[in-house]
Amino acid sequence: MVRLLLVRHGQTDLNAARRYQGHLPTPLNAVGCAQAEALGRRLAGEPLDAVLSSDLPRALETARAIALHHALGVRCEPRLREIALGGWEGLTFDEIARRDPEAQARWIADPRAVAPPGGETLAALAERLRGVLGEAASLGEGRTVALVSHGGALQVFLCLALGLSPAAHWQFRLDEASLSELSLYEAGAILSRLNDCHHLEGVER
Repeated sequence: MVRLLLVRHGQTDLNAARRYQGHLPTPLNAVGCAQAEALGRRLAGEPLDAVLSSDLPRALETARAIALHHALGVRCEPRLREIALGGWEGLTFDEIARRDPEAQARWIADPRAVAPPGGETLAALAERLRGVLGEAASLGEGRTVALVSHGGALQVFLCLALGLSPAAHWQFRLDEASLSELSLYEAGAILSRLNDCHHLEGVER
């Protein structure tokens, strides 16, 4: 069994403004830094063997706050990036609806096959995450690994691990700086924790 601790990065200014980030290199804001520090304290007692992270700043900063307590380096994994949203990055849902309503409607109707202008499809995101999942499953018996990524990417990762269609990703809620847990067995995966945020008590959200 391989134990995966799935961590969504802490808050950024674009999160707070409800703007799509995609591949934008946004850093954590002050709230996000406090959330990352709380995550680090929460996981300080976990027997982590490795910390893997998206290479985007908001995820890397969160991952480093976790690795700090374990004398571990952070392995950058670009495949853990959020879905690329191209020309829609930095915009809100309503702004996109005003600027490009037809393209937005096509994307909402079939995100597996339709990409935002200059972005990627849900199928493309699933394909790169499938590779990460396959490698994680082969890490070796008894390993515990933290994967630090993004809301949309982690939702799709959960679908893949649990044998669900990536289109079901919206059925999982993953808040900023949340912790979820998967156990990977040869026969499949077990979800034992989802969107756990109790370490954020007393931290602004």
